Amino acid sequence: MTAFLLGLLIHMPVLLSDIPNHDGLASMYFDQNMITSGRWFLMAACGASSFFTVPWVIGLLGLLFLGLTAAALCELLEVRTGWAVVGVSGLLVSFPALASTFAYVFTLDGYMLALLLAVLAVLFTKKHRRGFLPGAVCLAFSLGTYQGYLAFAMILAVFEVLAIFCRERRETVRRPLGGCFAEALRYLYMGVLGAALYYVILQVLLKIQGKELDTYQGINGMSSFGAERLVSALGDMYRDFVAFTFRGNVLFQNGFGLCACILLAAAAAFAAVCMAKHRKWWKNLAVLVIIGIALLALPVVTNVILLISPDVNYHLLMRYQWVLYLIGAVALAEKCGSGGNAGVAEEKRGTVWRAGVPAEWAAFAAAFLLIFCYGLTDNIAYTNLQKRYEKTYAYCLRLLDRIEQTKGYYPGIPIAMVGVVGDEQFPTTDLTLPVTGNMIGMSGDVLLYTGRNYEAFISNYLGATLNILPADSMAQMYYAEEYMAMDSFPGENSIRIIDGVMYIKTENVNR
Repeated sequence: MTAFLLGLLIHMPVLLSDIPNHDGLASMYFDQNMITSGRWFLMAACGASSFFTVPWVIGLLGLLFLGLTAAALCELLEVRTGWAVVGVSGLLVSFPALASTFAYVFTLDGYMLALLLAVLAVLFTKKHRRGFLPGAVCLAFSLGTYQGYLAFAMILAVFEVLAIFCRERRETVRRPLGGCFAEALRYLYMGVLGAALYYVILQVLLKIQGKELDTYQGINGMSSFGAERLVSALGDMYRDFVAFTFRGNVLFQNGFGLCACILLAAAAAFAAVCMAKHRKWWKNLAVLVIIGIALLALPVVTNVILLISPDVNYHLLMRYQWVLYLIGAVALAEKCGSGGNAGVAEEKRGTVWRAGVPAEWAAFAAAFLLIFCYGLTDNIAYTNLQKRYEKTYAYCLRLLDRIEQTKGYYPGIPIAMVGVVGDEQFPTTDLTLPVTGNMIGMSGDVLLYTGRNYEAFISNYLGATLNILPADSMAQMYYAEEYMAMDSFPGENSIRIIDGVMYIKTENVNR
């Protein structure tokens, strides 16, 4: 309920408005058949809300899936205390990566279903002895909807493996170490079977439809995985993990966010020390080795997309998994405080003092401050997205008027244009860049990057149909003297008709 209601409060601006980004311009109606990108289940996942872009319906479904995901996370991480449940749900629904996903609202419900399936894959594996079988099915369908949430499942699996080996000492005494390894291996089975099932279904459907994997985001390189790629990618994984964590301008953007992250990290560290002291981890070498391996593995599984597609454009939609470190810190502090069963009791003047309580209160304050900061970030981004739409509307209205007033114009005339908007003629007015610079789909001044963007915007929002030619039609003319001598729009000589084709120059004069 927290995730659903808080999601409404934070993301209402985008749910009640029609403020598309550049991809949304061509997705007013989109059947979501993305099998060439490996997303063979996306069409079915988005089908419940129809293939029309109806933000309110799509948003409600997406928030419903997010609420279920929050419930599954709390069950998986054994979060029980009210403040921690609210903290986990609030962080999940406010993290800026979700706001970037809302910018692509036409596919939001499918992506949120993929996220839920990724969490359920790990939850089923934990709860049942043979839960890795339904877990593998969930993982396969999650990957078939959006591959970006594979890291989500892998991080949670590492968390659970750590939990297996860091149980209470009395449990470890009753249970041989071999049993812990057997339980941990179930997560490996789930991952391997899930990936294999995803790949088999993908290949079958590609054969049926007579298609091949696209080169988009390097998805066609999935089958070429090998040891050489692993070695070359490891360094990039660790460097990117550190760079995004500390300089990505997402986890914290100001002093308040930085203080909250430091406080939450300190609370989690304090809770871990208390648990280590209580459970005497240092007496078990195997536990220490497992903890060390897991900590080294976390940056790798977080950036697993760099292993699958080394040339990927690694934008914020693919970095939602970073929220799990904040959520994990909340869960750890809660377990060590008064709400968990692992608190450290110490007799003092006839009372019982729990050493984990300070960590719990610190995590409580930090989590709610972060939720507030992230909610502000999301709405700053939505404000700029609205302004981008309005500036694009004004620009295209002026451009369309000039096109129709050009001598020789007639409806259906072939039009060739690059698509970018010259920043010399229209200086940058985006004031939100310090906040939205890393939020794909949110930053910038206009929604136009290609000729097709112009065509879609003018058709859907201005009610005019332009016959804009494919980009390769500019190949010969682009370096011609006639084109280079033209002004950039709104210059007087920015539109010319040459050999029956209308050329529109919107980019900078000096290129």
